[in-house]
Amino acid sequence: MEETVKVEIDGVVKEYPNGMGLLEISHEYAPKDGGDFILALVNNKLRELTKKVERDCKLRFVTTAEDAGHKTYTRGMILVFMKAIYSIVGRENITKVSVEYSLKEGIYCQPCMKVPVTKELTDKIKAKMQEYVAKDLPFNKKTIGTDDAIELFNSYGMYDKEKLFRYRRVSKTNIYNLEGFEDYYYGYMPPRTGMLAWFDVIPKDDGMVLLLPDGKNPKGLSSFELPEKLYHTLKESNKWADTMEIDTVGALNDAIVTGKMNELILTQEMFQEMKIGEIATMIKESGKKLVMIAGPSSSGKTTFSHRLSIQLRAQGLNPHPIGVDNYFVERDMTPLDEFGKPNFEALEAIDTETFNRDMNALLEGKTVELPTFNFVSGHREYKGDFKVLGPNDILVIEGIHGLNDKLSYSLPKESKFKIYISALTALNIDEHNRIPTTDLRLLRRLVRDARTRGADGAKTIGMWPSVRRGEEENIFPYQEEADVMFNSALIYELSILKPYAEPVLFGVKRDCEEYIEAKRMLKFLDYFLGVNSDVVPKHSILKEFIGGSCFNV
Repeated sequence: MEETVKVEIDGVVKEYPNGMGLLEISHEYAPKDGGDFILALVNNKLRELTKKVERDCKLRFVTTAEDAGHKTYTRGMILVFMKAIYSIVGRENITKVSVEYSLKEGIYCQPCMKVPVTKELTDKIKAKMQEYVAKDLPFNKKTIGTDDAIELFNSYGMYDKEKLFRYRRVSKTNIYNLEGFEDYYYGYMPPRTGMLAWFDVIPKDDGMVLLLPDGKNPKGLSSFELPEKLYHTLKESNKWADTMEIDTVGALNDAIVTGKMNELILTQEMFQEMKIGEIATMIKESGKKLVMIAGPSSSGKTTFSHRLSIQLRAQGLNPHPIGVDNYFVERDMTPLDEFGKPNFEALEAIDTETFNRDMNALLEGKTVELPTFNFVSGHREYKGDFKVLGPNDILVIEGIHGLNDKLSYSLPKESKFKIYISALTALNIDEHNRIPTTDLRLLRRLVRDARTRGADGAKTIGMWPSVRRGEEENIFPYQEEADVMFNSALIYELSILKPYAEPVLFGVKRDCEEYIEAKRMLKFLDYFLGVNSDVVPKHSILKEFIGGSCFNV
């Protein structure tokens, strides 16, 4: 065995003793983005800092300011949080603690236990977490058999994890141990608790919010203001999932193997149709002429606008769906982000002048030829789509900037009914591993872009960070201004998306930068049983992505 290995970092090759730890090597370097080193990229593969260098390699350290690093920080904090809750309350007094959903920089957690959630309790939990951080405890990882994991989590009363592992195809799994507290987490962990210095715990109703840093401020906490409308929308979705007894992947897989999938799909679709009908009633009662629909990428805005239009027709109105995406500027005029890449999410990517001129002309009763944007050629086209409004007509306008009055700057504010739509999945992997809404939307986009825009997986994944930055700047700041929120996520859809998404992800080559994310998503999809899409109704929002919709999407 070689006594030393050659390691290339930032273009400089250095020699280190064979078997030297990545964490020890990281101490020789300083992060450049304000975060802390928490992972490493070894020959383009993510590795925990507890690993060692045992061969020549190219190395880059990942910080908490980066997406993968922030996710790792979050997982570590959740494990510390869980250990503290079980220590303070006692395992015998806890039925379940669920990590439910993200609320800006906070994560909402719902405990089911014999003691109420109070400020006094959250203060004790926070103090215990601070104690663990001060002790700089190691996150110890061990590999055990899947059958042993099932028995282990049954003994701990973590039945969602037990159910999850009953559908695991692999024979081994990794378990993390934090000073005797054992748990399973999807993804990598920090090396020690000492680097998890920034957090807070606050009570909210009968749950708790774990506050964490964000990528822009990785060494501090931003001021937290609860997004009340988003919170109540998520709360309603989770309540419905609990009613259906499909709140985790294991429960969804159970429904598939027991032949309940068709009933689940029809029930979920009917629930969404009911919600859309309620929104249509609200619009009619408001008397407003402009319905502005906004939401992040791959939320299903186009299908939602068509379905809402049908409901409005049932109310005696005559709606006209308008897609803001058809007003994209010519491809070569698209603004660039700070990395020099096309920023399709920026408001400047929209020809707002032409949009406002056309919309005002329609409101004035004039006949307007509406454009269609060709995403393959990158040009706006006119194909004889003429519109004219009558007395009972309203405009249903959908696009990511719909809630931003800068898009519709010349249209009367008092005539706007604003709807925020997003895929806010109520499904979690298990008690302590949530499914980020961004993962669901990325899978939707991968499938749709491959089908309709000829984009391979690497291209879509490569664009995703820019999409996310655009959402943070142009969409999320306006979501609480909506008159109503609609959750477009379907509790069953990841099982449908799986067979469509896997070939796209497998097509990402190992030597490209996007392979890391593709591999992570493939591992994520391994949790799900796949289902044939024939059972999905043609009017479903999901059809916008997999194809076969009865609407022109």
